[in-house]
Amino acid sequence: MTKLSVNINKIATLRNARGGDVPNVVEAAKMIESFGAEGITVHPRPDERHIRYADVRDLKPVLNTEFNIEGKPISQFTNLVLEIKPAQVTLVPDAEDAITSNAGWDTVKHEDYLKEVIAGFKEQGIRTSIFVDPVKEMIEGAAKTGTDRIELYTEAFAVDYAKGDPNAAKAYAECAELAHQLGLGVNAGHDLSLDNLKFFKDNVPHLAEVSIGHALISEALYMGLEKTIQEYLKLLK
Repeated sequence: MTKLSVNINKIATLRNARGGDVPNVVEAAKMIESFGAEGITVHPRPDERHIRYADVRDLKPVLNTEFNIEGKPISQFTNLVLEIKPAQVTLVPDAEDAITSNAGWDTVKHEDYLKEVIAGFKEQGIRTSIFVDPVKEMIEGAAKTGTDRIELYTEAFAVDYAKGDPNAAKAYAECAELAHQLGLGVNAGHDLSLDNLKFFKDNVPHLAEVSIGHALISEALYMGLEKTIQEYLKLLK
């Protein structure tokens, strides 16, 4: 079964809109775990516009499932991850002005940089994953960095699936198979939803984990958080 890790950034965005502590991200994360999610994902950014660095520190002692911290490995982020020692760190090449993640790593161009960063995390027993586009050259480059996993950036899939493209997952399936052959675990995330997840899961092999936030939290506004998580878990079985 593919694991579901719930990204709680949008819960923090809602909290920050009023400047208080409602909804409380720690309590929300605990509830999400109790509803069956196998992991919690956060993506702190330097401007702390949603998840704050303090949130990450508050979450660590109370979580019972896998903790996945995503972000660009600037010194502030790297120091936080080494302090918290989550189960997994996912490296994302965030542009400073990006609203959300919008591209995977060029693992060929940044091979030496990624090698150095990943080695530091792995020395501390932290599983590493690299956010990549579904391009075989990038998968081959990722394998050379020493990473444990890749996370396939699935926005293009979601767009093509919405257009009715029967080959929307083809490149992802090929890259997942290649990653598996190269000894890499396969994660996926970005714009996956209740509408498109089953198709993706049915067509992409070796899928260890999906990280879903925006769609899941949005769907929960209509269906409730517990029911929404249960629906995702059904699709992943």
